[in-house]
Amino acid sequence: MEVPRLDHALNSPTSPCEEVIKNLSLEAIQLCDRDGNKSQDSGIAEMEELPVPRNIKISNITCDSFKISWEMDSKSKDRITHYFIDLNKKENKNSNKFKHKDVPTKLVAKAVPLPMTVRGHWFLSPRTEYTVAVQTASKQVDGDYVVSEWSEIIEFCTADYSKVHLTQLLEKAEVIAGRMLKFSVFYRNQHKEYFDYIREHHGNAMQPSVKDNSGSHGSPISGKLEGIFFSCSTEFNTGKPPQDSPYGRYRFEIAAEKLFNPNTNLYFGDFYCMYTAYHYVILVIAPVGSPGDEFCKQRLPQLNSQDNKFLTCREEDGMLVYHHAQDVILEVIYTDPVDLSLGTVAEITGHQLMSLSTANAKKDPSCKTCNISVGR
Repeated sequence: MEVPRLDHALNSPTSPCEEVIKNLSLEAIQLCDRDGNKSQDSGIAEMEELPVPRNIKISNITCDSFKISWEMDSKSKDRITHYFIDLNKKENKNSNKFKHKDVPTKLVAKAVPLPMTVRGHWFLSPRTEYTVAVQTASKQVDGDYVVSEWSEIIEFCTADYSKVHLTQLLEKAEVIAGRMLKFSVFYRNQHKEYFDYIREHHGNAMQPSVKDNSGSHGSPISGKLEGIFFSCSTEFNTGKPPQDSPYGRYRFEIAAEKLFNPNTNLYFGDFYCMYTAYHYVILVIAPVGSPGDEFCKQRLPQLNSQDNKFLTCREEDGMLVYHHAQDVILEVIYTDPVDLSLGTVAEITGHQLMSLSTANAKKDPSCKTCNISVGR
């Protein structure tokens, strides 16, 4: 059974406050910690008669919700009026020791039939490990609470964005995509050593690699999808690729029809910015029926290759014509190997602008243009 969203969380375990939220069957109160310690004037008493939750089970996990259930003795079960849920982000051993520590989230819900849904993007983030423990409680006529001991602590990890969430990102990206500009080549910049290595160790074929963690934290392609990054942006005044790049002074160029054609599918992957005015859209091109295509089909919104706001391939007068969005920076992932013999490698004449690199770049969680109402 789903209960209303847990709209309030107690941010200070020593604050002697209680706030009742009308019509939501939820309250935010001061709780004792998992060891049963309580601050003075907490208004919470401990009584062994209340059953302790055991065998806690977490199910139906999404990027910003989960269902929780448990077993408990029938003794004094009818006295239970509330459940206390202690939810914390799992400590990361590699986290910055100077960073402010996340405040534990204490949730309180009126007792309802289990399993119970916990939902809230303000305290649940996608692809994040959490610990959870539960108490049962009985509210007394004077407003005090009698509570059980804490249950055992269990761990779980929230999920990636679903297609529904990605479609929300897609719709926000469409708003700012701008007009379409014509282009004819995809290109990939790297250092000279990269291309030398490809020729010597991979038989001249660039190999897909796992995408880094740049972009939205909940993106289902980060750390999972294998592909090769390409760009297709052009300069407004020349209609050609820019001569500057953050990724290296050597550029592989390949005719657009070699990668994007009626035998490929196009998917929307992400929309983000890095505390800057310009925004990035990640698209995925996958040959029909390939492993990359099957991966994307299950997780990403598919775009109409001939009619979308970002990247199009249309036949005109017997030829394929290509356009890209002007007002967003497109990052295109191709999911199959690409042989260097299909294009050309040459040194660019511009600069290597490292400040524009998106390698492992973190998304700005405060940007209203590219964030949706779930964990960032």
